[in-house]
Amino acid sequence: MAHANFLLIETTAVFIALAALILYPVAMHISNGKHRKWPFHRYIFWFAGVILAALTLTGPLAQLSHTDFTAHMMGHLLLGMLAPLILVFSKPMTLLMRTLKVPAARKLSRLLNSRYARLVTNPIVAAILNIGGLFLIYLTGLFTLMHTSAWLYALVHLHVFLAGYLFTISLIYIDITTHRYNFMYRAIVLILVLGFHKVLSKLIYAAPPDGISKGAGESGALLMYYGGDVVDLGLIVILCWQCYQAHTPKTQKTAGPV
Repeated sequence: MAHANFLLIETTAVFIALAALILYPVAMHISNGKHRKWPFHRYIFWFAGVILAALTLTGPLAQLSHTDFTAHMMGHLLLGMLAPLILVFSKPMTLLMRTLKVPAARKLSRLLNSRYARLVTNPIVAAILNIGGLFLIYLTGLFTLMHTSAWLYALVHLHVFLAGYLFTISLIYIDITTHRYNFMYRAIVLILVLGFHKVLSKLIYAAPPDGISKGAGESGALLMYYGGDVVDLGLIVILCWQCYQAHTPKTQKTAGPV
């Protein structure tokens, strides 16, 4: 029964991924009929992000992650860090706003301007949801439980993805952002999260979750430590570039090469 439930989760993930890959170009077509042509390269970002996220729940990597802690950690990096960063560049919320009819777009706009949206997109709140969830997964019995319950497994992975996406959009403003925070605040939050991410990696290295051997725990922790650095570097570069752009006079911006 457990195996059947996990198979159902994988099948569901495939259908969701396929639907996402199809609906985005449909939205592009509708949007192009109303507004300026939507850049095709944004679909490339969407395609890459969706595929990376789907790989963590279906296919060889997903199968291996149940028995190989390093494969599991690779999935964590793809689902919670790299996929959200790539998806942000596809600007899905902007495309959705361009696609919806005016009444529906206004309702969505009110939702994005709500107190709840302001709360969850606050960088410190998004950071707690993101890194706090990881501490719960790896330092409690949750890691073991999610590999015995398919639905808990799905919920945990959904949280990792959504929390990673919220954290990403709370730091870098590429898609629609209704509540903006200054660069210093976002930079401080990012530095704190980087520190906590490294602390968690070292804790896993020293004491892996139940059922994980010392060697497997060390290998997975090293991947988390150094693999996270690669994605974090991307966040740092983008945040610094946006800060530079915001504080550079327009005359200087236009003077450079196009």
